[in-house]
This record gives sequence, C-alpha cells and structure tokens, in this order.
Amino acid sequence: MDIKKILIITGAALLVFFLVTQPVQSAGIVNSILTTLREGAEAVITFVRTVFQS
Repeated sequence: MDIKKILIITGAALLVFFLVTQPVQSAGIVNSILTTLREGAEAVITFVRTVFQS
C-alpha cells in the first residue's frame, strides 16, 4: 500500500468519526462551506455579467 492511499483512508476515517461524534458541529461546517461556495459562484456570475454588458 502506498502512502497516498493510507493518507486518504485515514482522512476518510477521521471525517466519519467527526461526523458521527459531533453531528451538529459537522452540519454547521458543511453549511458554512456551502454558503461560501454559493457566494463565490454569485460573485463570479456578477463579474461575468458586468463584463459582457459593456
């Protein structure tokens, strides 16, 4: 087994452990990540619209 595969499996196991032991905090983190991604996408859309309206 190579080191990359071991790190991926370890990371996935830690993620599952965190999700199971602290579901409320996990939901908050996922919600904040999705909000950030949505805001970033909206900013890109606004930029592209502004560029092509000129």
